[in-house]
Amino acid sequence: MIPEKTAPQPDGAQQQVRILIAENRSKRKWSRWLEKMMPTLLFLLTSVTVLTTLTILFTLLTETVLFFKQVSILEFFTGTILKPLSQQPEFGILPLINATLISTFIAMIVAVPIGMMTAIYLSEFASPGIRRIVKPILEVLAGIPTIVYGFFAITFVTPLLKYIIPGLETTNILSPGIVMGIMIVPMIASMSEDAMGAVPLDMREGALALGATKLEACLKVVVPAALSGIIASFVLGISRAIGETMIVTIASGSSKQFTFDITQSMQTMTAYIVEVTGGDASAGSTIYYSLYAVAMTLFAFTFIMNLIARKITKHFREGY
Repeated sequence: MIPEKTAPQPDGAQQQVRILIAENRSKRKWSRWLEKMMPTLLFLLTSVTVLTTLTILFTLLTETVLFFKQVSILEFFTGTILKPLSQQPEFGILPLINATLISTFIAMIVAVPIGMMTAIYLSEFASPGIRRIVKPILEVLAGIPTIVYGFFAITFVTPLLKYIIPGLETTNILSPGIVMGIMIVPMIASMSEDAMGAVPLDMREGALALGATKLEACLKVVVPAALSGIIASFVLGISRAIGETMIVTIASGSSKQFTFDITQSMQTMTAYIVEVTGGDASAGSTIYYSLYAVAMTLFAFTFIMNLIARKITKHFREGY
């Protein structure tokens, strides 16, 4: 009789290979399922931000429409008197817009030169050791809560300014404007430095090879080449100042007078929203709906500033 041939038994190495192949197959199934699900998951997460924005806009619009059913839109945007709690209430928003723009203007006067000089120094002149020291300090400034800046404005900056300006009121628009500028400096410095850092080194070396000094190369080559990012940082800084709440709420006061005197107390749009939400208005009243009208105006301001930033960025963008 011819003996039957038996199949060779797999050794240990072959057995391990088979196990690895089986594991890879199971992993591939999981990977394929994850590949199919990931676009859906990312779409849902993206939709959350879009839906949140649309919900906020819908809420503001519906409540604002109710307000303009009770108050003339012309009176609201052209009136210079804001007396929401008087016997004959008036709802002119110009005092709030005026205070908001003045505080923003003061903040940008402080933030733009300091932020730009800081960015130029860090990008073009600072040694790596100094950069390692200055950058964390800027990050600390950016991380300080705004309420701390508010108390800093009213307890330190305002008393200091009173020695220089004797007629300065305890609550005024100058002090919070200056402190807002200090708060915005890290944003402008960081974004401007990033924009200048993106300029190719060849452009710097070319300018130096043509006989330019380091400062001339920076001001005439690097800064113009990075103008898109620099201007975008300015516009975003303006948006940040317009939307600032706690600093102006604490240090600028609640006076609703229409004035251009920066030594006097004024109230910005954000400070008015804080005041109304503090309990002075009952739900369904005209002053309650005015909260949404002011918030809608503030939303429009910041939205327009963001559109301007995008437009400017596209217009001045350089390709390398």
